[in-house]
Amino acid sequence: MPQKAKSGGLPPMPDKIVLQKHTQTQIDWKRIFFILLGVTLFCIVYFSPDWDPAVDPRGQSFELSHQGKAAIALFLLAATWWVFEVVAIGVTGIAIGLIQVLFLIRDADVAFKDFMDPSVWFIFASLSIGIAFTKTGLTQRMAYKMLYIVGERTSMIYLGCYIMIAGLTMCMAHTAVAAAVYPLLMTIHNLYDDTGKPTKFGKGLFIGMAFVAGAGSIVTLLGAARGAIALGFYQEMTGTDVSFFKLTYYMFPIGWLMVFLLWGAFMLIYKPERATIPGLKEKAKKLNDKLGPLTKNEILTLLLVFSAIGLLVVRSFVPELKFLNKSAIMLVPTVLFFMLNILSVKDLEDIPWNIILLFGGAMCIGFCLWQTGAANWLAVNWLSLFKEANWLVFVMGIAFLVMLMTNFIMNVAAIAIILPIALVTGQYLGVASEVILFSSLVTAGMPFLLLIGAAPNAIAYGSKQFTTGEFFLVGIPMSILLMAVLFVFIWIIWPAMGMNVVVPN
Repeated sequence: MPQKAKSGGLPPMPDKIVLQKHTQTQIDWKRIFFILLGVTLFCIVYFSPDWDPAVDPRGQSFELSHQGKAAIALFLLAATWWVFEVVAIGVTGIAIGLIQVLFLIRDADVAFKDFMDPSVWFIFASLSIGIAFTKTGLTQRMAYKMLYIVGERTSMIYLGCYIMIAGLTMCMAHTAVAAAVYPLLMTIHNLYDDTGKPTKFGKGLFIGMAFVAGAGSIVTLLGAARGAIALGFYQEMTGTDVSFFKLTYYMFPIGWLMVFLLWGAFMLIYKPERATIPGLKEKAKKLNDKLGPLTKNEILTLLLVFSAIGLLVVRSFVPELKFLNKSAIMLVPTVLFFMLNILSVKDLEDIPWNIILLFGGAMCIGFCLWQTGAANWLAVNWLSLFKEANWLVFVMGIAFLVMLMTNFIMNVAAIAIILPIALVTGQYLGVASEVILFSSLVTAGMPFLLLIGAAPNAIAYGSKQFTTGEFFLVGIPMSILLMAVLFVFIWIIWPAMGMNVVVPN
């Protein structure tokens, strides 16, 4: 028996002294290699001699400043760290702002302000709506209803989810759609596999969500802001106004074709481990019945969210409402959720801040490339390669550049940089401006390579069903598929629908 300690004395010695074994921490050499690779690429570009200016077909010269070259160096570092996930993706986002300040690429008050950009707040609001849907039980209700309709075949569950996502993006922003659908897909996956581990079905469900949200968002002007901005540039440069319905006329077939092709592709790449989920339909019905009628909080949540979405839709058609910022509109229900006790302060802990910091970093590097002139310099250099090319090669070259750039900077910025230069260059080659506009909008909507390319990509990552590397690898064949489909549309289908592709002599 252990001795009792005397008053004021030392405690008694224990009967046994157990020494814990020292476990040696293994060094992750792969992680260290890719961290150093990113740093090395940064140093090579940053300390290299000045690069030659880019010259457009009009003979205008675009110098690359030291800050512009540094922005390209930073982009290479960030892309390496993001793709190979050497540190938390949100931490890489923070490092982007930090390096800009330390290496005098941009001032601190400019670089760090990007993390509070309205687009970042839009993501925050969208994620808050998703949490409200989950907490009130709306996502479970929606998931059970859909599963009862599509049945027990996992291939039909894929298709049902994809059609629902693409359909919603025709009338609301794809970011808001992804945020609203994300918890629903989590519920569906939990019914498929409740271990929480990654599955092929989960990868296809969530990566597919991101890709299909992009495909659906190109169909109307309501799917994303890029369409309205591109049409504004187009009207200013050509004097031609493209109507809402004309855009949908050309975009509807290619957008929906991509949705069904993506379904077929994911059935090949991420074919679910099980062809069916026996008893799922009956289980979904029982779970739905168990929920009972809509609760007060569910009704309030639906009213708040659909009021905000309705205002966003009306804002697209009523010029007098353009002063209303879309992020502010989406934040209204977020604030009211807390005021009406639908959400509590504790629910803020469930916000995936890693995703928000990732998107903040994406905005930061995007603005950096744009404001330092690096993106413009890259675009002019690329387009100068096609100044004497066949019209079809030229248009495909533009579309490919937009697809690449929209993976690294905001698609709005990619359009703003490339479209004016492409329209001017197209005049020298006899290429109709219309085909340049629509082909650019197609690829701007579908960044399939990096999480920072679009908000739905980042939201899907929160499922923990895939790594950034897996997302990048599956994005390569999907990007090739997109370019192949676009080639057919530019060459055959759009001309048959009445689109001008070359300027008549």
